[in-house]
Amino acid sequence: MPILAGIAFFAALGGITWMMATFATDRAEVSVDAGNRTFVVGNVSDIAQSIRENGPVLFPDLRDASGKRSIIIEHNGTDDAKGWQAYYAYPADKTADCLVTQIEKTHTFTDCTGRTLQVDQLQAPLDVRPIVENKTTLLIDLRGTPAP
Repeated sequence: MPILAGIAFFAALGGITWMMATFATDRAEVSVDAGNRTFVVGNVSDIAQSIRENGPVLFPDLRDASGKRSIIIEHNGTDDAKGWQAYYAYPADKTADCLVTQIEKTHTFTDCTGRTLQVDQLQAPLDVRPIVENKTTLLIDLRGTPAP
């Protein structure tokens, strides 16, 4: 009899705990704080020099855990404070499931079908943009605001 009473007590305690947890989570509001909406890349001169020597810089998914929003930063021109572009790491004519691979130390990529692409053939994002702050620091703006 004491064993059955003990089992019944723990079953009731488990049931009450489960009901309290269910009640608490039904009323909880889901809020996601994605953290900082700008990512500091570094000094514009250093990054521009690296891109000239090694090709565009790939940043694995800075926004989502899905891995489908990897960002490629490219620089064109001689003025380190100007000429920055951002692209997603998939072709403009494909979906995010077709990620590209950079050919080492070039501005050329291969996609999921084996095509060779230039960086300007990648998907240009509307919600990610490079920003140069004080002509010295490169940031990636992830706030989803279009460029001015």
